[in-house]
Amino acid sequence: MNHKGYTATVEYEPDDRVFHGRVNDISDVVTFEGTSVDELESGFRNAVDEYVAFCEERGRVPQRPYSGRFLVRVPPAVHRRVSEAATRAGQSMNAWVQNAIESQLTQEKASPRKKADNGVHAA
Repeated sequence: MNHKGYTATVEYEPDDRVFHGRVNDISDVVTFEGTSVDELESGFRNAVDEYVAFCEERGRVPQRPYSGRFLVRVPPAVHRRVSEAATRAGQSMNAWVQNAIESQLTQEKASPRKKADNGVHAA
């Protein structure tokens, strides 16, 4: 399901014979339910519309799902090194950077730092 750029995950609860859904990729909790596909789709659209209206009423910008794109500014020398590394790896710069980010995230997950230098726990 997709409505205004939002998507959802749906699970079926057989005991209640109800579909429960939740909007994906935002930290706000937006849920909906239905007993049929039509009810579920309508509930999803209504939940998204109500969420957007709720945020606007409170002067908040509604969270948007991550697009998978972001701009990173780096010094020209780093840009050149990334380009050269991607070429050596036979990859596009985007693919190379994605792999580098995923590798760093995997490494951090495997060995999280206990404390940052300022005494604050690292996330």
